[in-house]
Amino acid sequence: MSTNCSGFCTNSGENSITEESISDIDASFVSEFNVPKMDCPSEERMIRMTLEDIKPAIALKFDIPNRQVKVFHKDNLVQITKRLEVLNYGAILINTKEIDVSHYDKTIESVKQVDMKEAKILIWLLMINAIMFVIELTVGLISQSAGLIADSLDMFADAAVYGIALYAVGKSSQLKHRAAHISGWLQVVLALGVLGEVARRFIFGSEPISALMIGFGVIALIANVWCLMLIFKSKDSGSHMKASWIFSANDVIANAGVIMAGFLVAVTGSAYPDLIIGFIIAIIVLNGARRILQLK
Repeated sequence: MSTNCSGFCTNSGENSITEESISDIDASFVSEFNVPKMDCPSEERMIRMTLEDIKPAIALKFDIPNRQVKVFHKDNLVQITKRLEVLNYGAILINTKEIDVSHYDKTIESVKQVDMKEAKILIWLLMINAIMFVIELTVGLISQSAGLIADSLDMFADAAVYGIALYAVGKSSQLKHRAAHISGWLQVVLALGVLGEVARRFIFGSEPISALMIGFGVIALIANVWCLMLIFKSKDSGSHMKASWIFSANDVIANAGVIMAGFLVAVTGSAYPDLIIGFIIAIIVLNGARRILQLK
């Protein structure tokens, strides 16, 4: 597993921070930041990659539900703050305190065991989202549903987040940034493709098949509920797992949107509900790609 602030190394326990103890990184202070735009694994991962090569080394503890990050560091707070500001997540320094290293767990092996368990869960999440991306994209094209195509894109975005997280373990900073940027550009291309398809169908018309929209929307919903069940027992074992829980829960909402759009298409006979949900999901994914590509 990786060290410092990369890889799956955050533990939610009050006394565990990373594989490296606070004394290992020789931290003297803990600074707490409020990060309003940090609401999913991609933001946490980008913060980790942005700060990973800072010297002296630091340790991170995330609280995504409350949009907060604790940074354990030496006398390099100015550099840390500047790096966070570049991400444009609205990071604001709340306070800085001296720390007592004796209060923190120094048992590396137990953290590694937790990380291995969480990595296995994330591999399952990656596989589920990747498979559903292919299925929904195929059915979306057949059924002429912009909503299903866009939802498949959302599945791809999730799979990309989990894939980058797994790939990044133990890799160099340069390779991590390259992997993140490749994922970001793929999301941009796909999102723009969906937006173009929505525009084309708005101008020339389309006849989405509501039965396929509803049926495969339900399948996607089941897949994301499965993801929630996989995460459930580990959702409190670390902030990245909490974030994964939130991410999958948000996907359930998107699936419900596709199903609702399918019903509205069936009732009204109009393609507009399908086009609207496709547009909304594509914009969400495009915004996520923009954040990834902000990494320098």
